[in-house]
Amino acid sequence: MEPFSRSQIVQEWISPTPEPQMDYGDFKGLSEGQKEEILRKEAENNCIERPQGYNVSFHYNSKVEQHHFGKTHPMKPWRLQLTKQLVLGYGLEYAMDMYQTRPATKQEIAIFHDRGYLDFLELVTPNNVDEYRDEQNKYNFGIEFYDCPVFDGMWDYISLYSGATMDAARKVCSGQSNIAINWSGGLHHAKKSSASGFCYVNDIVLAIQYMMQYYSRILYIDIDVHHGDGVEQAFHSTNRVMTLSYHKYAPNEFFPGTGGLDETGPKDTYNEGAHHSLNVPLKDGIDDHEYKELFKVVTGHVIEAYKPQAIVIQCGADSLGGDRLGRFNLNITAHGYCVEFVKATHLPLLIIGGGGYTPRNVARTWTHETALCVGAQLHDDLPWHIPYRRAFSGERNGDGKLYPDLSTVSLKQNQNTAEELHTIVKNVHWEMRYVHSAPHVQMDRLPPAYDKIRDEIDREIREEQEEKDRDEAARKRRERNVGARGEMRMR
Repeated sequence: MEPFSRSQIVQEWISPTPEPQMDYGDFKGLSEGQKEEILRKEAENNCIERPQGYNVSFHYNSKVEQHHFGKTHPMKPWRLQLTKQLVLGYGLEYAMDMYQTRPATKQEIAIFHDRGYLDFLELVTPNNVDEYRDEQNKYNFGIEFYDCPVFDGMWDYISLYSGATMDAARKVCSGQSNIAINWSGGLHHAKKSSASGFCYVNDIVLAIQYMMQYYSRILYIDIDVHHGDGVEQAFHSTNRVMTLSYHKYAPNEFFPGTGGLDETGPKDTYNEGAHHSLNVPLKDGIDDHEYKELFKVVTGHVIEAYKPQAIVIQCGADSLGGDRLGRFNLNITAHGYCVEFVKATHLPLLIIGGGGYTPRNVARTWTHETALCVGAQLHDDLPWHIPYRRAFSGERNGDGKLYPDLSTVSLKQNQNTAEELHTIVKNVHWEMRYVHSAPHVQMDRLPPAYDKIRDEIDREIREEQEEKDRDEAARKRRERNVGARGEMRMR
């Protein structure tokens, strides 16, 4: 055998030509056909396709993201644009029905909210706000209630996010969607006649009231870091809606200061709403493992005992680690576990947004949870063709990853003890012993006595609220604008 020559066994190594670095500017310059091809390829790479056996819908009006609460205000509707661009950038639109929603009408919003309050919201502007001094104090606006400022286009903003939630609810009720998503909704603090906690109109209550025409039992779950007090109050005296809120609880220190373990509905055991308001009050620093285990045990038991016909889940992303207002140490996948858990029940499901004051992480989380809904797994590197990619770039902003470690960002000491978490579980199990006679008759319309019941609740709440007003105003002053100062504006 002839020996191999050197030229046969040693070849010159030629460095491969690196692929050109491309960004959104390059993508923007492509033709519509080229853009479509890139997005379809992205969807294929993520194995994104329409789920088998169920339907998911996405409800949105892009005009909602154009509004602005003010330069220093923590609430940034721009986070919705980041979310939308990530959802589209990963190709998730190919797995869902996409709906451009219309604004809610004043009449639709008035099924829950006081008309005098709505008149004020519709008419007041930054230019004429001084003409409404009495109304400002009456409806929780003005300097004492900085968290709900009057801003340009406020009524349009309100009607847009409410309309998207209502549209999603209609699709669930009609059977067109098994899961309907509106990330622009979830404003759970608003009361019948007042704004609160960045919330002007309670789109969740509007949606649930509509759903009550089709489902006799609805479970509302809230994983925002703040207590879902507005929704709890709205359905305080009915057993047709059970509210379950997971939140940080620290009276006189953390907004809204309600949602203690003993707050389980009316104290009168003959009131139908007794034992139908459940709260999971938590302290700073809860981690992924504890939160997931608690959610699985508590929510699982509630679903088993209450047997809801539909579920509404508010996915406020301020419960993530590193949020500007939140105090937990949760990662994106732990937050998403809650969506995954309720999806596995195969019940009609309405998913809505909520809080979240670090926009890039809000967008990451809601994109991940959208993917969970359609059964897709997304790659960790964010697509090169999304706009505003620099908002996610750099070590401080997550290095261009979808799943950065958030548990160590502004790490909070975990103050939740095993004994306290066990007490929460034990209390929920105890309360569910009383839930044995939830209604089983499907309703074709809202019960005739519903308005009367709601008026009675309003009077009851008003009396309690008068005693709490001073403390609540003090809490709002302490928390207002926390975490907003120093925030970099992204262009």
